[in-house]
Amino acid sequence: MQLTSSSFRTVSRAPTDARLSRPWAALIILVALAGIFALDRTTGDAPVQHLYYLPIAFAALAFGRRGGVGAALAAIALYHLANGSLYSAGRGEADIVQVVLFIAVGVVVAKLASDAQRLRVLASTDDLTGLHNLRSFEARLAELLPAARKTRTSLSLLMLDVDRLKALNDRYGHLTGAAAVRTVGAILAANVPGDAVACRYGGDEFVVAIPDCTAAQAEEIAAAVRRATNAVAPALAGRDLPAGTLSISIGVACRSFGDDASSDEEREGEALFRAADDALYRAKESGRNRVCSA
Repeated sequence: MQLTSSSFRTVSRAPTDARLSRPWAALIILVALAGIFALDRTTGDAPVQHLYYLPIAFAALAFGRRGGVGAALAAIALYHLANGSLYSAGRGEADIVQVVLFIAVGVVVAKLASDAQRLRVLASTDDLTGLHNLRSFEARLAELLPAARKTRTSLSLLMLDVDRLKALNDRYGHLTGAAAVRTVGAILAANVPGDAVACRYGGDEFVVAIPDCTAAQAEEIAAAVRRATNAVAPALAGRDLPAGTLSISIGVACRSFGDDASSDEEREGEALFRAADDALYRAKESGRNRVCSA
């Protein structure tokens, strides 16, 4: 599904990757280390110790630097337990090199995994608010629509923007306007359900997808977000402003998926988005600082 300005006008913050549960990961690492140790004891001079790199790398991926180094230390102990003394005759230098390599693999793989995770988060995160960016929201919405159809539940969409942001910019400067958008993003994240997907998709424009949420529930959530925005006394770009400085208009749309639900997720998504956009337009036209439903 492609969200564009012509068709479609990160509660979750930017998502993190789903991983194997930590207990299962730890069990796999322990089993692998034990298996390699058993093999190492029975193969004599064969270079079985290189297999230890696998659980070390896996531990670094699953648990970070501590996991990688911990698995490396375990591999060092098992390797020398299976092959004799650390400084056995004629092998002192080779043993030292092997120890260094075990630890280096754990540290380097953990660093690479951390950098890759950071890049994935940055690629899906709006820099100003920490919510989803448009690309990440599109991907999540494309998952939520078929899931709602499969479970025959409702999917609600909130569309909102900050009222009179231009006036705030003109009076106090654009840094104040950016701080206002950041503040609204934080309020939004704090007042929508944990499974919601909140996104800033324009300068002061936000959209939130809420799975398994009826129209009435969506209206209550939108009203809570609006009230919280009105109630805050924001500190914007070093300037303390009174409560009521910020207000938002919100459009709400909901689609209940039953037997008649279309299998065309793109069409369903576009219809839902247009309905929320039309409701937002009515909220703005009827005086702002209010919630309107499709």
